[in-house]
Formats: sequence, structure tokens, C-alpha cells
Amino acid sequence: MPNFVSVEDLIERFEEQGYICGPQVATPVFLMDRLQKPLLVEGPPGVGKTEIAKTLATALDFRLIRLQCYEGIDESKALYEWEYTKQLLYTQMLKDRIGELLAAASTLDEAVELLHAQEHAFFSRRFLLPRPLLDAILSPLPTVLLIDEVDRSDDEFESFLLEVLGEFQVSIPELGTLQAVQRPLVILTSNANRKLSEALRRRCLYLHIDYPDADQESRIVRHKVPHMPKQLADQVVRFVQKVRRSPVRKAPSISETLDWAVALVALNARNLAPDVLKSSLSVLLKDKEDIERVLRDGAG
Repeated sequence: MPNFVSVEDLIERFEEQGYICGPQVATPVFLMDRLQKPLLVEGPPGVGKTEIAKTLATALDFRLIRLQCYEGIDESKALYEWEYTKQLLYTQMLKDRIGELLAAASTLDEAVELLHAQEHAFFSRRFLLPRPLLDAILSPLPTVLLIDEVDRSDDEFESFLLEVLGEFQVSIPELGTLQAVQRPLVILTSNANRKLSEALRRRCLYLHIDYPDADQESRIVRHKVPHMPKQLADQVVRFVQKVRRSPVRKAPSISETLDWAVALVALNARNLAPDVLKSSLSVLLKDKEDIERVLRDGAG
């Protein structure tokens, strides 16, 4: 059953949660829900990719499960592991019963067979440690699965994801096939640090998010920092927009714009005077050379 009546419904419900977006962002999210397909969200850091998943979960009152990708992540870190320490503890606690069981064996082969017959006791769901992917598959609650920064993983892990996301079931040799209780809504994010495979892209809907234009960013600032005077808010947005067009090492993200706006309110700033800029610009820019260049060039 669809969770949103229309694209406009999604926009309104996202705005209630503090996420300001237009049809360009809302439409792929709406279609992800309608078509029950994963959504790949790509764009530079700090433009609100991860926040889409968080806002979606909050707006729908779904559980959010997050898989943070990184270089070297493998199946065991994403899917499941056996709790070997717990298995060993149970073995130690039950060693007398195991001894009684093996006492009936007259040969080594018989002992092995007897142990094999009891294998289900130590390879059961009680000893299974679900990682995010299996957690999402087994969750009895409606779930949003966020696979964050998938571009930081390698090709092998990407192929593994295709298999899991295609069927939403997992085969565990000791337990058999575990199928999704209910299919989660899946959002994958990428900072485009490497090109993702065509196979992954084919299986996903696609959304590219860039830095917002001045009007959109002004709406965001006014919504998130309502106590900031409008004149100062407009100055802040114009300044940030100009900084992003300048040759800085790291363009300020939306969250850094908001942090700077909050800092300026805390400083009781009335405008972006040179002394205000000099004392507060480190909230917006996180690179010494960028700060010096912007102050020198007068980006405001």
C-alpha cells in the first residue's frame, strides 16, 4: 500500500519534519515508494542525501536501519555473524550433557554423528548476530534501509548488494533461506567518489542532488533559523552562494550554512561586517587556506 497520496503530499510531510524540498527531489522519493524500488541518491557531501532517508523514516514512523559503507566492508559486517563467544559459553555450560550424549558412542565416527545431530542447537537464531542488512530483512516493523556512502565500498561488495536487494532474502547454510518479513524502503547514497556499476544503477531509481539555489537555501535558513533577521539571512545566503562559486577546496554544505546562521544569531550579528566575518567564518569553512582566500577576495 503506498505511503504517500501524491508528490505534493510527500513535500508537505517532509516539510513538517523540517526537510525543505521541491518536486525534483520529491518525485523520485515518491516513485521509490510507489514502485518499491531502491533509490540511489548521488551528489556532493552535505547536500542532504542522508537526511532524505532519516526524514522519510520519521515522516512515515518507520524504523530506520543504517548500513555505513567503508573501504573493506564485507558480507559479515553487513549481513550477519555467528556469536562464537556465546556459543562457546553455552558449550562450557552444557559440557556435562554433551559428555552424557557422547558416552553412548562406541567409535569416533558415531561420536561425530551424534554431535552433528545436535548442530541445530548451536546454529540457531539465538546465536545469530544480525547486521544491518539481515536486520532490515527480518524486521517485523516497516523499515527504511539506508545504505550510506555505497561508493566507499568495492566492486565485490556492490555485487553482493545486488543479490540481497534483488530478492530480499538471505541463504544461511545452517538455517536455510530467510525471507523478508516485509520489504523495506531502500535508499543508497553516494558522494560519487567512484563510478558505481551499471548493474546497480539499473536496479535503482536515480536522484542527483546538488547545492540548492538561493531561493531554496533561503527557505531552508528561514525554516531552520527562524529568529535570524531576514536581512541577515539574505546576506548569509548570498555570501554562501558566492563562496561556492569561488575556487575553495571544500564548498560549504547546507548544514554548515545553518551552523553559521545559528552562530551569527548567537553572536548578535546585525550584518556581515568584516569583523563578524573574521571571527565567525571558521564555522562555515573548515580549511585554513579557504578562509584566508575568502577573506582576502571579499567573497561577500
